[in-house]
Amino acid sequence: MAKTKLNISEDKAKRIAVGATVGGLLIVLFLVIVLIVQFVQIGVRQSESARLDEEIARYEEMIESDQTDLDYYQTQTGLYYLARKEGWK
Repeated sequence: MAKTKLNISEDKAKRIAVGATVGGLLIVLFLVIVLIVQFVQIGVRQSESARLDEEIARYEEMIESDQTDLDYYQTQTGLYYLARKEGWK
């Protein structure tokens, strides 16, 4: 078996090296852009999650407050004051 050698001219080797370098840089640039987009999406999701947590806490507080009001107005004293508030005698 005879070994075959590839004779590549210097100009062709330079073009291959430049092409590989440009391809590598484009891949790195694409990956950096994807990474930045991912970080932005993570930030948006975290701020949305924090906003929703605050809203849930506010609604739970409203429910708790309304529950105590309901308990109060189910008593005789609460019904009396509610009736007086509405103008009943």
